Amino acid sequence: MTILLFLIISYVLLSVSLYFLFPKAGEEAWKGLVPGLNFGTWCKIIGRKPLYALWLLFPIVNIFIYCGMAVDMVRSFGKLSLWDSAAAVIYAPAKFFAIAFNKDAAYVGQTVILEREYKQKIQEAAKLDNKRQLEKLMAKNPYKKSIGREWTEAIFFAVFAAAFIRMFLIEAYTIPTSSMEGSLKVGDFLFVSKAHYGIRTPQTVLQIPLLHNRIPKIDKESYLSSPSLPYFRFPGLTKVKRNDPVVFNWPIGDKIYVAPDRTWSVDQKTEAEAKQQGWEYIDRPMDKTDFYIKRCVAIPGDTLEIINKQIYIDDKPTENPEKMQYEYDVRLPQGFDKSKIEELDVYPLDIRSGPNQFYKMHMNVKQANRLKEMGADVSPSKAMSGQPLFPITKSNSPIQTIDNYGPIWIPKKGATVKLTMDNINQFKRIIDVYEGHDFEIKGKQFFIDGREAKTYTFALDYYFMMGDNRHNSEDSRFWGYVPETHIVGKPLFIWMSTKYGSFGNGIRWDRIFSGARKMD
Repeated sequence: MTILLFLIISYVLLSVSLYFLFPKAGEEAWKGLVPGLNFGTWCKIIGRKPLYALWLLFPIVNIFIYCGMAVDMVRSFGKLSLWDSAAAVIYAPAKFFAIAFNKDAAYVGQTVILEREYKQKIQEAAKLDNKRQLEKLMAKNPYKKSIGREWTEAIFFAVFAAAFIRMFLIEAYTIPTSSMEGSLKVGDFLFVSKAHYGIRTPQTVLQIPLLHNRIPKIDKESYLSSPSLPYFRFPGLTKVKRNDPVVFNWPIGDKIYVAPDRTWSVDQKTEAEAKQQGWEYIDRPMDKTDFYIKRCVAIPGDTLEIINKQIYIDDKPTENPEKMQYEYDVRLPQGFDKSKIEELDVYPLDIRSGPNQFYKMHMNVKQANRLKEMGADVSPSKAMSGQPLFPITKSNSPIQTIDNYGPIWIPKKGATVKLTMDNINQFKRIIDVYEGHDFEIKGKQFFIDGREAKTYTFALDYYFMMGDNRHNSEDSRFWGYVPETHIVGKPLFIWMSTKYGSFGNGIRWDRIFSGARKMD
């Protein structure tokens, strides 16, 4: 709502500024107040055909068209400096008002046509080898820019275009951990579409372009938390489906401790632990929490259960990724050539060694079978979770593991649940954090925004995400649901892949330009 109000106010101010500016260009003032006609007249003043304004109807493109028209407008009034152009791009209504009420500012003509004609004169003089005329034209060229300005504008445009594309359309991501092995490997570089699930407008206004949340080297946050805008998402091309790999903001990453190698949520580490380690506490906006990539295994309204490692949705087994990984206990025979393990392409950090040639390895079934063929003793291990699992209803099952979990229902927009002491741990973060209510528990009673509540109706859709490396993935089994507000985008394809995340280990040529959404 705030964004819409800002746009409405800006449009009104723009129209009023054109009302005062048009007469200086010989156009009737009232035309500036008529939607559509004002932009057509604007195009005429700068030397474009009125139909050129139709480009403003095309999303994304219209931002660049609008900025170009704003710059050409101030140039048509003789304002040719870098500052004048920058001011027109930053906030055109303010600059237009300044020109309109400046008695010394006068309309000099249609800048697009004037500049084109001047360049033609220079080209004709050069073609006729009229050096005197050419020197004269070059010396008096009002459109000539210094090398410094040329570079400044080029760099500014490149950064603006790159930041714009990254923010709204497509962003490059890299896979830093093995949680999605072996579907997506450590060292894979992905292009992710932000339009598929709906473009989110930025909430954090002041930020360093092309950085997410930390500044390299100095290791500080790359943004200011305020001012900020409310969450808003445009309609998407598709919805999140089961088995889609999805990039999203870490749901519990809003209040964190920053350790040297990763961030920890305050739900995962105590304040005492953080102080002992000297970790910095940060309260992050939602759109600046860490990015995660997992596979969506359950969508709103599903009931998920894991029985002996197999996921069931509404009591039906789901399709498993072919290269899904689990932890295995491996005992290598005496004299085993350990270099053969490299042939399996098992991520080195997913191999833990013990005494007497004993190892724990995260592998898929094919890798485990190949290791057996090499003479190793391989058997599935009983994975132990290093963190408590996401709270679920006590009456469902008193014992939960990452291989036997649930059943758990995935909240759906518009659905209503009865609140009980058994299930409140499932939903209290949804009510309090994701959907922004004041939530309290007093005894065995629940209060939402100061009123006692026995039921709750969800305002958002939620998803359950899991990594394909099922025994080495920090996912919804540990921190719960992913709200629709936190969905970032859909992986498109792998554009580069380095072995184990380092160019020094080589490039996986067979993965370049391969799909990032396959189940195999």
